[in-house]
Amino acid sequence: MIAAAGALALNLTALMLAFGWRTLAQWRATGDTGLRLDAGPPGTLRWWAKILFVAALVLGVAGPAAGLAGLDPIGALDHRWAQVTGPIIAILGIGAVLVAQLNMGASWRIGVDPGERTALVTGGAFAVSRNPIFAAMAVTSTGLTLMAPNPVAVVATVALLVALQAQVRRVEEPYLLRAHGDSYAAYAARVGRFVPGLGRLALE
Repeated sequence: MIAAAGALALNLTALMLAFGWRTLAQWRATGDTGLRLDAGPPGTLRWWAKILFVAALVLGVAGPAAGLAGLDPIGALDHRWAQVTGPIIAILGIGAVLVAQLNMGASWRIGVDPGERTALVTGGAFAVSRNPIFAAMAVTSTGLTLMAPNPVAVVATVALLVALQAQVRRVEEPYLLRAHGDSYAAYAARVGRFVPGLGRLALE
């Protein structure tokens, strides 16, 4: 129960910082919230990626809430080491999300506007990962799941990983290639998609 309560508190804090505080800070700094919430026509891959992402966030809150309500954890994950390492992983992930968001500066966005062209960010956390915010969100979700390892929390992490892959590979990378051309192609050939060295794009 205590671990589930901690996971719920950390999850809500992460959402408040990554979406609430960051949106407010962006608006104060630029006059633009950075929110690009249009998911496109229903049924498109862009639409499904956004729906799955939102579902993963909702399930991420529902997981520890279900633990508090009495849903039993998955035995294979219900160990002392998970209770100890889970909060550490989650807190490191939350911190990494915020650092990467700040590294984006005025280019920070939630979502994609196909007609918009922002500056290509390749420094800071983006020098080691093309998608450090998403990578850090996956780390955070993993830590929270270890704290409250019930089926709902596990599904939340799996749904998030699938949503991030779809968003990055099928929505954001094609958009960035159109918007930045050779500059993004060279960057993507040099820097891994989520972790260093993995998922680099081949130059044509």
